[in-house]
Amino acid sequence: MPADEPVEKRSDDLIDENLKKAFSETLDEGVPDRFKDLLAQLKQAAPQKPSEEPEK
Repeated sequence: MPADEPVEKRSDDLIDENLKKAFSETLDEGVPDRFKDLLAQLKQAAPQKPSEEPEK
């Protein structure tokens, strides 16, 4: 039904907006230092590989 498309679009936009509001604080929190340290340790321990193409 073409008449419903604008209503569906508005609903999708409202959902997007509300999700962004709900999670914006979480995105602004940043990564804890101990997690950054763990990632650095894992990166050092990982074997070095040549760049690979992403799978399709």
